[in-house]
Amino acid sequence: MNIKPTAIALSIMTATLVAGATEVKMISSTPDAQWTEGGSVAVTEFNTDVMNDVMVTRYPAQTMQGFGGCFNELGGIALKKLGKAERQRVLKALFDSEEGLNFTVCRTPVGANDFATEWYSYDETPGDFELKKFSISHDKKHLIPYIKWALEINPSLRIWASPWSAPQWLKTNGHYANRADAINGLDPSKEVPTGNDQMILDPQYLTTYSKYLSRYVSEYAREGINIYMLQFQNEPYTFNIWPNCSWTPTAMTDFIGNYLGPEFETAHPSVELWLGTMNTDRFDHLESMLSDEAMARYIKGVGVQWEGKDIVNDIYRKYPQLPIIQTENECGSGTNDWAAAEHTYDLMKKYIADGASLYMYFNMVLADECKSSWGWKQNAMVVVDSKSKKATFTPEYYVMKHFSRYVQPGARRLVTMGTDENLTAFQNTDGSRVVVIYNPEKEARDMTVSLASDEVISVSMLPQSFNTILITD
Repeated sequence: MNIKPTAIALSIMTATLVAGATEVKMISSTPDAQWTEGGSVAVTEFNTDVMNDVMVTRYPAQTMQGFGGCFNELGGIALKKLGKAERQRVLKALFDSEEGLNFTVCRTPVGANDFATEWYSYDETPGDFELKKFSISHDKKHLIPYIKWALEINPSLRIWASPWSAPQWLKTNGHYANRADAINGLDPSKEVPTGNDQMILDPQYLTTYSKYLSRYVSEYAREGINIYMLQFQNEPYTFNIWPNCSWTPTAMTDFIGNYLGPEFETAHPSVELWLGTMNTDRFDHLESMLSDEAMARYIKGVGVQWEGKDIVNDIYRKYPQLPIIQTENECGSGTNDWAAAEHTYDLMKKYIADGASLYMYFNMVLADECKSSWGWKQNAMVVVDSKSKKATFTPEYYVMKHFSRYVQPGARRLVTMGTDENLTAFQNTDGSRVVVIYNPEKEARDMTVSLASDEVISVSMLPQSFNTILITD
């Protein structure tokens, strides 16, 4: 694995120049040096006679909820391979607001996902409609400790959840997956491709499933983990070999509006229900679901991932009352290289520009080859070497940090004008502004950015560099 170890050190160049008491901090990352002083930045007075490359206006767009990642079981196991000091270093690098990524919202699976140790749910007893055999004991081995470690670093971290699959006996093919493969043992005759319902849609089964999800929230609360939001299904449009479940729009609408919504309204009125995680570009499907009043009354937001990125702006424009979050980054193939960081940057830029208020990485931590239990190598922000008991931070860790470190919950994205699309700007509630710029060229690059009609920052960026500029008055 070609990952160059780097220290998680903050080396910042600070300039206090002209234009009143404006202070500017600039941090850069290149393939050879991450999160360090690089390039230069100066502040000058705005000149109406000079055309600048980009204008950061004062027009606010969406309100940001922040940034986060997903607690996966294999990530918890990877952390357990480390000694206490090294594990604590990694946890602070992820969750600490000063030294780390400043994550504010994180996701956890309900039962097994593709980065669990194996298939499991909380009740695999056929016909147990009263859920007498329900148990989260499996999660207490690796997943719950992982979440609690994070909460020790940041007690205000908000956690939301989504299932990849319901218990097998609630499904039409009696299996956790919908696509056959030797690794999961599903008979090809029992495949359930996208466009079909894998859930048994009998009222007794749907009632049981709504109570199953409600019970999950209650049991996690007993563990001291408060789930603030639930999205009822990870990728209802996925046809693959790991835990998942196919749903049609009609079935989704019925389940949320007539079963899950009423159950949570009674049992967990403070827990938000969101429509997600939607991995489809079929905006018409989403429109048809949200047009159903029985379902729509329970929906507090929309979560999208993968193919869903193509309809973020459509949702943002038509449903301004519903916040939108990106729920899972495109996970890569275990390369953990600079090209993967560039891809993640492009995704973050697109989601945020189109109206998403939260961006989430999937595997925060993995070990060694970064391979799932179902054989898929994916990228991670932190990779643990099981032999050396050391952790390495990949380029994607630093790309996330360039956005997440200074953009606080409640920040507003600021509309920008100009020909360069590799710039995203925000204003925090304390008035500070954050500008993130990428220079993809193999040569250094100069850029001028006007801050409304106040000042102009002149930036000199290193070749192939991600850059964060914090501006305070």
